[in-house]
Amino acid sequence: MFADDLRSRLLEVLMAPASPRKMTYDEFLAWANEDTLAEWVDGEVVMYSPASNRHQDLARFLTSVLGIYVETHSLGVIRPAPFQMKLERGREPDLLFVASGHLARLKETYLDGPADLVVEVVSPESVGRDRGEKFYEYAQGGVPEYWLIDPQMEWGEFYRLKEGRYHLAFSGRKGEYHALALPGFWLRVEWLWQEPLPHPLRVLGEIAGVEPEVVERFLQALGG
Repeated sequence: MFADDLRSRLLEVLMAPASPRKMTYDEFLAWANEDTLAEWVDGEVVMYSPASNRHQDLARFLTSVLGIYVETHSLGVIRPAPFQMKLERGREPDLLFVASGHLARLKETYLDGPADLVVEVVSPESVGRDRGEKFYEYAQGGVPEYWLIDPQMEWGEFYRLKEGRYHLAFSGRKGEYHALALPGFWLRVEWLWQEPLPHPLRVLGEIAGVEPEVVERFLQALGG
């Protein structure tokens, strides 16, 4: 009987899930590489699933459009995932923008403090984090502008920080949103649901008020 009890207790110990090892943020950065899909939450590593093709395409589209606009106007820098933003926790937004005046926050492998704009492309796997934990963390951490783009629902939500809380500035399936963090930049929300997505230069041409014929001639010249 004693042997059976001992064997049963040993089996319970062996079958019990291992407790995740705690690590500092510096240890996490040393452990993770540029291909690691993980965030640092309360001293623990939280892994997440690879993004879908649609998610990747939309994130790449926004990175291209915003990246060219930011660079052309010398507004700061754009960093797409995987790149960490360290607030109370170490998060990895799909895209973040750091204004020129805050570039001192930018370290070799992470942003030490809030970005001026964070964009999350919502997926079924991430919806709880993006609308829950991250929503409150980004507000408490001082991120002034937060975009939530949901390609499954074809719905965009654009929040601005006021007195420590996010307030909805615009939401919908279509319409124009004028960014707070990027002077002169606006986004036609229905662009995000087009298949295929529009060429970034056509989008930037419309934002800049360039005649479509001029943009098309330029694209033809690029294509040889």
